[in-house]
Amino acid sequence: MGKLQKKGERGSATNYITRTQAVKKLQLTLPDFRKICILKGIYPHEPKKKRKLAKGSSAPKTFYYVKDIQYLAHEPLLQKFAETKIFVKKVKKALGRDELDTVQRVRDQKPHYTLDHIVKERYPNFADAIKDLDDALCLIFLFSTMPRQGKVQPGIINKCRILAVEFMHYVVAAKCVKKVFVSIKGIYVQVEIDGNDISWIIPHQFTTPPPSNIDFKVMLSFLELYTTVLGFVNFKLYSNLNLIYPPKALEDVFTEKSSIYYGDDIYRERLESLNIKLAEVPRLEEDEEIDEELLAGDQTLEGLVQSRKEEESFKNLFKGCKFFLGREVPREILVLIIRSLGGEVSWSSDTGVASTYDETDEDITHQIVDRPAQSHQFLSRCYVQPQWIFDSVNQRKLLPVDDYVAGCLLPPHLSPFVSTEGYMPPEQVELLDRNKAEDEAEEGAGEEMTAEDKRLAVMAMPKKRKVLYNKMVHSNKKKASVVNKLKRKREELDENREKKKAATES
Repeated sequence: MGKLQKKGERGSATNYITRTQAVKKLQLTLPDFRKICILKGIYPHEPKKKRKLAKGSSAPKTFYYVKDIQYLAHEPLLQKFAETKIFVKKVKKALGRDELDTVQRVRDQKPHYTLDHIVKERYPNFADAIKDLDDALCLIFLFSTMPRQGKVQPGIINKCRILAVEFMHYVVAAKCVKKVFVSIKGIYVQVEIDGNDISWIIPHQFTTPPPSNIDFKVMLSFLELYTTVLGFVNFKLYSNLNLIYPPKALEDVFTEKSSIYYGDDIYRERLESLNIKLAEVPRLEEDEEIDEELLAGDQTLEGLVQSRKEEESFKNLFKGCKFFLGREVPREILVLIIRSLGGEVSWSSDTGVASTYDETDEDITHQIVDRPAQSHQFLSRCYVQPQWIFDSVNQRKLLPVDDYVAGCLLPPHLSPFVSTEGYMPPEQVELLDRNKAEDEAEEGAGEEMTAEDKRLAVMAMPKKRKVLYNKMVHSNKKKASVVNKLKRKREELDENREKKKAATES
């Protein structure tokens, strides 16, 4: 008679392990286990027969793959975590005995570790790191605006600010901005890097106290990984443009100030202003060649040349325009957008360093203001509100300034990230109709199916396809009801606005 097999020791049950068992196997605390899982990219999995794996228990349990835990068992960081635990015990013991010399000696021997090997494991190619850059940028830009006195150490905030400034300098040098949208959450920005669209949120420049219901330990674990990743990415991006990394101002190449990490506060403020030209590495001139892989598709050589001309014209959208920013407008995002599209920008020297010209310069073409009235106006320039910059970028052309002059009611700020399906504001519909006027003439060549033909086609469908078709019709009706509700809401808002306007005029 063979040996009896116990329940849970065979089949799919051997592929999973609970979190408690994994913590005991790795000899870690729960916070350290969460941190190592975040750094290595290990996440829990939901088994199909969860109650059977829990041996009939309905208590909530978290399961991981056994192979993932075995993979974590060979991680060198586990040894560093153990050394850190020993270091904390030694410091506490010395403090309890009031041995200050021993405390200082132990603190000098604090164990340190790097995440370079983890970045190489998770992102073996540069393209993989670029595709996963959205979350990294969102988190780093968020922590770069955190208050200095709070749950986050000032050193971490400074590091995030440095990485954010370095990335924005690359965006300016590469001229890769595509879309911008201002919302109450922040400013959505989309850039194109090596053919990949990268979108992230830049928080508004307001000091916001950190909420108390957020687990900052988990966020700091992600931040530790993302800062290392963005450091590698920034170095590679600067190398592709032959720029010196860390960034260095062109006029400071032969000075002792070496980078953003060193030097006085004035030098750092100049780099953070995004209004200086960065130093480049000397290089040989090379003839630009068209990649043969781009011609492998349906696009011809003439079409490729035309698309490149359109892209180059968009990258120089503000070329020839000279802007001056008022003290009340958001300076950083405007400098990022204007300089990345070929424009010149400056501001008053009283509001910040790195201003290149004064308000009295006669060559200024546009002055960005956000006040209804100005004490002194120059007739040789246009006074527009900041939304004109963002809408011009989204429309990929310089819009008329008549709707954006200082003090007037602005047109709706439409999001370029929404899809054309579902509800669209009337202004968005009008804009799409205007842009697709030429394509509408070519459409309509085919005949539309009549209602009778649709009914007969549905009757001829097999049962399975008919069930799927009915589900699609039901889903479309739900979407249409939501769209109609939003349309009615917009009509009510327009009616109320007209009533208020008539009341003020009377």
